[in-house]
Amino acid sequence: MTETVDDLSAPLGQKPLRRKRGIRLPFTAMQVLAALLGLFLLAFIGFAIFNNDPLGGEPVARVALNGAVGDTKPAAKATDKAAPDHGQPVPAKPGAPADQKTITIIDGSSGERHDVVISPDSGDKAGTNAPAIMAGVDQRLLELSRYGMIPVAADGLKPFTVYAATADRAKAAKLPVVSIVIGGLGVGAAKTTDAIMKLPGAVTLAFTPYGADPGKLAERARAQHHEILLQVPMEPYDYPDNDPGPQTLLATLGPEQNIDRLYWHLSRIQGYVGIANFMGARFIATEPAMTPIIRDAAKRGLAFFDDGSAPRSVASAVAGAQAMPFAKADVTIDAVPTPGEIDRALAKLEDIARERGTAIGAASALPVSIERIGLWVKALEAHGVMLAPLTTAITKSKSS
Repeated sequence: MTETVDDLSAPLGQKPLRRKRGIRLPFTAMQVLAALLGLFLLAFIGFAIFNNDPLGGEPVARVALNGAVGDTKPAAKATDKAAPDHGQPVPAKPGAPADQKTITIIDGSSGERHDVVISPDSGDKAGTNAPAIMAGVDQRLLELSRYGMIPVAADGLKPFTVYAATADRAKAAKLPVVSIVIGGLGVGAAKTTDAIMKLPGAVTLAFTPYGADPGKLAERARAQHHEILLQVPMEPYDYPDNDPGPQTLLATLGPEQNIDRLYWHLSRIQGYVGIANFMGARFIATEPAMTPIIRDAAKRGLAFFDDGSAPRSVASAVAGAQAMPFAKADVTIDAVPTPGEIDRALAKLEDIARERGTAIGAASALPVSIERIGLWVKALEAHGVMLAPLTTAITKSKSS
């Protein structure tokens, strides 16, 4: 017979031993971790699919509106993946006065579009942030756009000739000519100032439309006898992963939209002899997109400079069809930004100039580039080659 030990039969002072029962969980720690990771991935995928941000994080330009009137009910959601405009014009609402203007503002967070009617007495019609007219600019060669003053040919005058830097044309006709264009200026006051002050006036400087005050720096450059270009951001092949900035000209947009964006860029600074591409390998290779831009700029008396970075560029043919002054870089001076490679590129420029009569180099405002170009210029005249502004090289190439 099995003996049962209980509290009465146990020896005094001793408690019967009891087997402890452990709690067994139906899953392991690794299974819990895997489940948590799975939930995180599901949440991430759901956010990516259902997040209402049609702009995909692209830059958004905002415009200040003084005295805006009318409704601000959100319109249809944006479907254009391109960077939004400062506000595209839309037809006036029925019954609205003819001098009222309706623009569309895109909300950078939600992507919603809001139609806003601007009354004729809403203050500065050119925009509250429109740059002031720069010193030394001929006001006859300016016209008012909704973004500010933009260049125009008038009274038989063109910006290409009026704003060209002074050069000894008789000397240029006899000697091989080299022109240097330094691009990417206006963003970064220190590097821009270095280019303005450390390089001779015969070096042409190209400004982007961005920066805190590109107009003031451009004005300083002209005061130091540099002629200047305006770089217009254009769509590269890997856009928007590689994004030149707000108001970029896109091959997927219609001519009216791209012209409107062009006017925004044209209004940022003044006194330039022409425009140049800023990036833009896709746009500058797309003839239907390039043609309206070149046609409009040519009518305004501007030149076009192709920095040579796009092998499939159609700029030369399109500019030729419009009888527009044109130049293309023969050598990218600091493609490899080391002193030795820059010196070799500059020597190559000299060889091209002796062979063809003119040669054009493009460079950025890297400290090493400015240093090597500055040293090279000092010895250039002894080599029988003349450094001249871009307009001089264009004029000589056209006449030869």
